[in-house]
Amino acid sequence: MKKIGVIGAGSWGTALALTLSGKGHQVTIWDVNPEHLSELEQNRENVRYLPDIKFNDNMKIGKTAEEALQDADVVLFSAPAQHFRSALKTALPYLKPDMILVNVAKGIEQKTLMRMSQIAFETLPQARYVTLSGPSHAEEVGKSLPTTVAVASPDLKLAEEVQDIFMTERFRVYTTEDIVGVELGGALKNIIALGAGISDGMGFGDNAKAALMTRGLAEIKRLGVKLGADPATFAGLTGVGDLIVTCTSMHSRNRRCGIMIGEGMSPEAATEKVGMVVEGMYTTEAAYDLAQREGVEMPITQQLYEVINGRADAKSAVELLMGRERKHEQA
Repeated sequence: MKKIGVIGAGSWGTALALTLSGKGHQVTIWDVNPEHLSELEQNRENVRYLPDIKFNDNMKIGKTAEEALQDADVVLFSAPAQHFRSALKTALPYLKPDMILVNVAKGIEQKTLMRMSQIAFETLPQARYVTLSGPSHAEEVGKSLPTTVAVASPDLKLAEEVQDIFMTERFRVYTTEDIVGVELGGALKNIIALGAGISDGMGFGDNAKAALMTRGLAEIKRLGVKLGADPATFAGLTGVGDLIVTCTSMHSRNRRCGIMIGEGMSPEAATEKVGMVVEGMYTTEAAYDLAQREGVEMPITQQLYEVINGRADAKSAVELLMGRERKHEQA
């Protein structure tokens, strides 16, 4: 059994902490919000983000980042993607070379357009770094419902070590060396889930959503391959698997936000009503800039970028997508 420190006590960080502590690992979770930590300690439950699931005896609440990371074998980062850099900076004084760093954020940093592993290796070139991603809603993982994910690292042996640490009878873990594909699949599917939600909110039905998901996967793959990903990754758990669950479930914040936009709510108001971070809103802007930089055609991303920035409404965006010049499907 390992000693594990968790940075970020949102729904996903809490669900994974519950999974790991339920396996017998000693887990200490910490969050930047002291009021939230007090609630966790008092209730022995994350009432705010993952209610009705009690903490077990192996799960402790850290008062400081130092307390959470002291003598840890594994550090699990579960901060939103746009805050990963600051979370890493907070943890930095307490990290040791032999610690395994596992990040579960799905996004692309705005302005720098860096993936999470690029931020990690820029900060700690010799980091023992692994990404965990896949079709996995916190609400289901917290209840120990069957879930399958993938862990990715350029060091396959390290990925296999993390596989052993996380894997349970209800939480199955696969390994891959394609960290580029895994990170891009996890980040970019949130954009398509926003679009799927908008389509649902406008009442367009299953045909439209199936088309959106399929063509969305095509542009995710286009950008991924241009950036060095293995195209086969996008047919796996962290590609089509994550895309399916995020585009079809009401657990998905991105889809819920999109539904409200499709029903006529402004993007700002919809995000606020969701009440938690909607990664797709940030990733859409970063992916648009990344596609422009790399010269990759991403029409769905481009139209969602226009909607989010108030340059187009949902109806006109759909009309522009449907009215594009005819093409070969594999082009």
